[in-house]
This record gives sequence, C-alpha cells and structure tokens, in this order.
Amino acid sequence: MSILEQQLSPAQISAAAARIAPYVRRTPVLWADGAEFALPGIRLAFKCEFMQHSGSFKARGAFCNMLTRQAPAAGVLAASGGNHGVAVAYAAMRLKIPATIFVPRVASPAKIEQIKAFGARLEIIGERYADALAASLEYAHNSGAMQIHAYDQIETLQGQATVGKEFEEDAPQLDALLVSVGGGGLIGGIAAWYRGKIDLIGVEPELAPTLSYALNAGRPVDAPAGGIAADSLAPRQVGGLMFPIAQSFVAKTVLVSDDSIRAAQRALWNVLRVAVEPGGAAAFAALQSKVWPAEAGQSIGILLCGANTTAVNFS
Repeated sequence: MSILEQQLSPAQISAAAARIAPYVRRTPVLWADGAEFALPGIRLAFKCEFMQHSGSFKARGAFCNMLTRQAPAAGVLAASGGNHGVAVAYAAMRLKIPATIFVPRVASPAKIEQIKAFGARLEIIGERYADALAASLEYAHNSGAMQIHAYDQIETLQGQATVGKEFEEDAPQLDALLVSVGGGGLIGGIAAWYRGKIDLIGVEPELAPTLSYALNAGRPVDAPAGGIAADSLAPRQVGGLMFPIAQSFVAKTVLVSDDSIRAAQRALWNVLRVAVEPGGAAAFAALQSKVWPAEAGQSIGILLCGANTTAVNFS
C-alpha cells in the first residue's frame, strides 16, 4: 500500500485540516484580472498563504506535528532555512512546548528575529539548510527532543496538504496551479490532495533546481542551493516521501531567474500592494516571465506562500 493510500488520503488530509483548524487561518483567495499584470485573457487566483500565522504556510505542518505526536519533556526542535523555524517556534509558543531551532547563516534577519520573538532557543550554524539539519540531528540524538522535519515527514505533508484542500474549495475551477518548490513538502501535500485533477506546476529558482534534478534522475539527488530565495527554496535534496507523489501528480517543473523573482515581487507590490519574500514570489515569476505561459481563457492559481521579509521597497 502506498504512502498516498496509507497516510495521505483525502480523508486523512481532511482530518488533519480539522485538527489544526483552531490554530491556523483559512487564508483568502484573491482574484485578479491578468490584464493588470500584462497577462490579458486569463484570470488569476492568488492563495494568500503569506497571511498565515508565522508568515507562511509552514504553520500548518508545524501544528499538525505537535497536535498529532506527543512532544517529550525536552520539547521540539527543527532545522530550517527560516520559515519552518518561525512556524515551529510560533506553534510551540501557542502550545506551550519548549522549542529549539537550527538555522544556517543564510537565514534572513527578519526570520531570525521572528524566531527569537516567539521564544524559541535559536542556533545559527553553517552556511546552508543541510548544515543546520545535520546539527539538529545530533541535538535530537543527545537531547531526546522531538524533531519536526521541514518537509520530509508525514505529519508535515498532511498539514501542508490542507492548503490544497482549501484552494480547491474556494477556487474549484482552476485550470492549473503554480507552486514554489524547496524541499517539496508544500507541492507534495498539494499534489496528494489534487491527485492530477489539475495541472500542478512546480516552480524553482534556476540556482536551486532541486525537484527538477530529482525528476530528471528518477530519484532525489543533490542539487545546487543558491540564489535570492536560498533561505526558503534551496535544500540539498527534495524529500523522499514527496518524490513519488511528485512523479505521479506534478505535471511539470520550470525554472525562474533571480531577476524574474524580483520582478514578480515588484509587480505584486505595485498592483496588489502585497509584499512577499522571494520564495513567495517565485510561483508568480513563472507566469509573469512567461517561462510557463498560460492560455487565453484559463483560470490560473498562484500560491503566494510566504512574506517573512523586511524588504518593502520593490522599485
């Protein structure tokens, strides 16, 4: 029996949604005319997950973990490029559980300050997410704390899948959905919910093509981990749990440049007055730059997944 059938069925995702509902926001879907972004003839449905508690979708997976698993006296820990750490710190604060967060030096100051503000113990180690993850594994072994993986864990996938459930309920007639990809927990969860009912497009930075490399190789493999979205979209590999789901249900992956991500941030600010971080703008960058061109008459979903940034001047 596959992971989809065992632990990521629609019934299990719906149960996870009910479990976390008292602790997360049902974020809105904002519809816009594509002509406002020089994309005439299409309708855009922006899922505003940047409005989620802790500033990103990651709160869903964090709460799903802590409400499903019993945290020991040593509390919880997480390794993160930033957003997952913020989410775990926030959820732990709400549930009164001690938390230790490991982040690399590439983590943005905004995310580091958020983690501290939520009362978690913070360790800044290494240059990239993989370094923080290695340190967190050692800490887990020595302390007995419960690790909450950023993307390669069933409870994390179940929590992130609730984004897809909400999106389908609030925008049921989408032709395609664009999702930024880092470790793959978000797109893996969403793919488990939709199961091929729409074209699901994974969007990655050119300098962090993690899922693209994996799909080409037929398995998760090491990929470059750079670019302006490195604090949220640049793990060394995608998760092993999500990979077979992506093979089955992700229609395509596309790569976007740092310049196109910046342009997408500016456009979202100029038109919608929405300030999202680079990782949060990557999905829209694929559409705006026409790396993934929509067809006239289509309704396209774009997941704006995070806004933990202090940068507001997008001119």
